[in-house]
Amino acid sequence: MLSTAAMAQAQDFKYQAPPQAIQDLLLAPPTPRVSLASDGRTMALLAVQDFPTVAELAQPELRLAGLRFNPRTNGPSRVSYAVGIKLKKLPNGPETEVKGLPTAARISGVSWSPDNKTMAFALTTPGSGTDGRVELWVADVATATARRLLAQPLNDAFGNSFEWVSDSQTLLARVVPAGRGAAPAADAAPTGPTLQESGGGKKSGARTYQDLLKNPADERQFDYYATSQLMKVKLADGSAQPMGQPGIIQTASPSPDGKYVLLRTRHRPYSYLLPISSFPQRIDVVDLATGAPVKTVADLPLADNVPTNFDAVATGPRGHSWRSDVPATIYYAEAQDGGDPKTKADIRDKVYLLAAPFASAPQELAALPMRFGGITWGNDKLALAGGYRWADRHETTWQLNPSAPTQPLSVLFDGSSQDTYKNPGTPYEHRNAQGKYVLLTGGPTGHSIYLLGQGASPEGDRPFVDETDLSTKKTTRWWRSEAPAYEIPVAIIDASGKHRELLTRRESLTENPNYYLRDASKKAKPVAITHFGNPYAAFGGSFKKQVLHYKRADGVDLSADLYLPVNYKKTDGPLPTLMEAYPVEFKDKNNAGQVSGSPFTFTRLSWASPVYWVTQGYAVLANASIPIVGEGNKEPNDTYTEQLVSSAKAAIDEGARLGVVDPARVGVMGHSYGAFMTANLLSHSNLFKAGIARSGAYNRTLTPFGFQGEERTFWQAPEVYNAMSPFNYADKMKTPLLLIHGEADNNSGTFPIQTERYFSALKGQGATARYVVLPAESHGYAARENLLHMLWEMDSWLNKYVKAPAPQQAN
Repeated sequence: MLSTAAMAQAQDFKYQAPPQAIQDLLLAPPTPRVSLASDGRTMALLAVQDFPTVAELAQPELRLAGLRFNPRTNGPSRVSYAVGIKLKKLPNGPETEVKGLPTAARISGVSWSPDNKTMAFALTTPGSGTDGRVELWVADVATATARRLLAQPLNDAFGNSFEWVSDSQTLLARVVPAGRGAAPAADAAPTGPTLQESGGGKKSGARTYQDLLKNPADERQFDYYATSQLMKVKLADGSAQPMGQPGIIQTASPSPDGKYVLLRTRHRPYSYLLPISSFPQRIDVVDLATGAPVKTVADLPLADNVPTNFDAVATGPRGHSWRSDVPATIYYAEAQDGGDPKTKADIRDKVYLLAAPFASAPQELAALPMRFGGITWGNDKLALAGGYRWADRHETTWQLNPSAPTQPLSVLFDGSSQDTYKNPGTPYEHRNAQGKYVLLTGGPTGHSIYLLGQGASPEGDRPFVDETDLSTKKTTRWWRSEAPAYEIPVAIIDASGKHRELLTRRESLTENPNYYLRDASKKAKPVAITHFGNPYAAFGGSFKKQVLHYKRADGVDLSADLYLPVNYKKTDGPLPTLMEAYPVEFKDKNNAGQVSGSPFTFTRLSWASPVYWVTQGYAVLANASIPIVGEGNKEPNDTYTEQLVSSAKAAIDEGARLGVVDPARVGVMGHSYGAFMTANLLSHSNLFKAGIARSGAYNRTLTPFGFQGEERTFWQAPEVYNAMSPFNYADKMKTPLLLIHGEADNNSGTFPIQTERYFSALKGQGATARYVVLPAESHGYAARENLLHMLWEMDSWLNKYVKAPAPQQAN
């Protein structure tokens, strides 16, 4: 038990900062984001907000129904804002600062009008007390001038609170209802107990969710902040017309022809076990001109009996959306197997169409033998439908003719979702005149589509652009990234002419990512569009990186990124080492051994990176591959621990073989599932001198309905849950472990209590452990003070237990 003095000391502990070299790298200037107009001729450069302070992060926050929002603004509480906008005409126009923005603008949700003449965005004013707000603003591209469009504040609790209509002169916006009054008290005296009930043999298991409703007071607060009024807003003068009555409107999407609105509204009864995505919902079509109701398409109950399998879905129609290539047709899917992938069924899902004026019966478009994974629309004779099956990680893409729905399915692509070497790429979509995304088609016969892919290969990722003629199934490669750069296709600017113009993002080991225009039809030098400087120019410009390839004891191919101090020489000998990894489950060992990533990417350090420690004299093994394989009827986690330890040992052995890793001085770190990995490695091996685990889960019985890639429940595989829980091996822990967790973690399964109870178990068993709680942080960390202190904690831990470790007892 801690003494009173020790407790006071812990509570009075102040923020610390890591060595200056680490501070400088963390606080290096952020690179702007970009947003491209759909015609490919104008680019918006969005200056990125620097790290917020912990005071900004700790603003009021409500956590209700799986949502987090700031009650002052009625908008999201954790947003990485842009703070300025510049516009640039491609390829060589100047960068023009958008005028009219307030000082310290907080910009989010940038959206181009279908005609690309206007940008709409949300602008947040934090305020104090209750006077904060999220406002709808627009910027005129021709004049680079911004203005507030709507005086009434947006209700941005769900995000994406506005959308353009196809005429480019109208927006649909969800706003805070006028005169809604004061918020209900969160701490009102209860009028009775909170009740939940089950029975009747109905199974209703659920994954482990955070931020759920807990009582009637939460329900009243949720109703207050989630309720919005739909408004039709005119671009010319900001005049606004209410549409219908206020409600908990989650989405409001205009039809491509601009005549209708598809509304998704949530309603009671709510759940205390599930987030809003499972709440009852009503799908309505509304006349956009008058706001009058046209049709209630569906009214769906609480989805509280969906199996926990990854392929499981709710019964009834789901996923209603507009078909993007025709004026006003809704499509949706409906399970034919009760939503349960364990049920034998030749047909899993059917896809239906419902066309305006929505008076006829829905038309069946396709009957799929797999779970429906989405559809990409092209034209009257072309659509691509996707299907997936989790059990063997199989996925299929079918080519459909929407004008002949009775035709048999035609398979376009088929294979494992984890076989990255054979991945054909993603069909490329462009915005049509209505502002909706459809397949880009072309080629000599007009029957071609274009595929953008990561180009995974044994030599690393080499992104590509392919053209596939659907009539002949012949594929022609337009372009592929070439060494010594890593270049990804961002947009096809022109596929109709002879020049095959692409916008790409290009980087190398020494070059920060920048955007280029290139002609894919010839070897001409690409034209630079942006000139973002190297954020690490003051620190040498880049890091010494090498991609290692090696094998695990069972023959599975592995890889890791090795970073060494800039001035390291082989004669310096082996170094203390920090290894970082994140396990991934596979159903095929050949797929597990495929190379991912590229040896030519620029190393940009996120707050979570282990690479900071090359500045402190460490070798770093980053992104060490740790595949967990279960082939056939075996599940990956059946031998999780054995494969985990074997993969880690292989990485250390390879580093030692190269003479750069000192196997007697290796630490391991991980975040989230990587933290879980770290605790297990320390519990079941003596490979490491210390570990750092951030925001993890350590007791799998607290996530009894599945976790990560495990879809079996605790009651179906108790031996797996128990064997994988480092909490159960607290008495075996002999290696120092630093535990860090965000105070406000909202990730499924990683409640802060996971780390609290694990630390208590380690402490009770006399293990060497330290538990750090970062104020106001969620699953990912954001505040400057917290990040600097986290890096200080990690550096101190590594220096104490890895760089100069004391003798350690073997496990």
